[in-house]
Amino acid sequence: MKRIPYILLFFALGAVSCSKVDNLSAPSCTITGSTVDEGTGNTLQTEIGGGGTRLKLLETSYDSAPVPLYFQSMQDGTFNNTKVFAATYKVSVEGPFVPLVRTDNSGNTISDSSQTIQLKSTATLTFKVQPYLRVEWVGDPVVNADTTVTVKVRVTRGTADTAYQQDLTDINLYVSNTKYDGNNNYDPRYSTLTSYSGSTGTALLGQTVTITTKGGALAPQDTYLRVGARISAGLNQYNYTTPVSITLQH
Repeated sequence: MKRIPYILLFFALGAVSCSKVDNLSAPSCTITGSTVDEGTGNTLQTEIGGGGTRLKLLETSYDSAPVPLYFQSMQDGTFNNTKVFAATYKVSVEGPFVPLVRTDNSGNTISDSSQTIQLKSTATLTFKVQPYLRVEWVGDPVVNADTTVTVKVRVTRGTADTAYQQDLTDINLYVSNTKYDGNNNYDPRYSTLTSYSGSTGTALLGQTVTITTKGGALAPQDTYLRVGARISAGLNQYNYTTPVSITLQH
């Protein structure tokens, strides 16, 4: 009989413990904006997902060395996250461009172009960056008699910083049935991927490069074309043209 009070006490304490509810409000603030090529003023074209531009957030409200938070940008260089907690953040972007935050071999910061914000509702940010490369269309795509497609592009350096002027290693023509076209989303039957060794690719900088789809006649559908190029720097990420669409009819 003496055990009953202890059992009742155990259940009473358990009921009190289980009644506690996490009443922290859901994140409702917004960080929006764009990453732009400081030389042209155009938004920076990358790819969607892991190979593209991402935002890095360091919440410094309570910790001087916080764990980084990341979210991906869209492939056209814009970003918009509507589920961020109100706090103080140090914000930067990472991608195929000269890093905004640079450190020496000892880990000491030698330059820092990140932005610090006190986020209470909405913050609109613009990051100006120097892309490794600029990849630009020369004229419009041409549909050939055999229903392959030929494009022309020009690739140039996007920065004068010699630390980021490695040899050009790839110029690829990507073909896809969606506008989310890039190295992580393309049709290998028709896309033309070209790699270069040594200075062979670098010699093409500033030249008009002509590329034709492979694999014969393209399917009769809306087709998106995009060219990406990269150097052997950073994470070997690509810089891109804008995607263009054509409608093929046989």
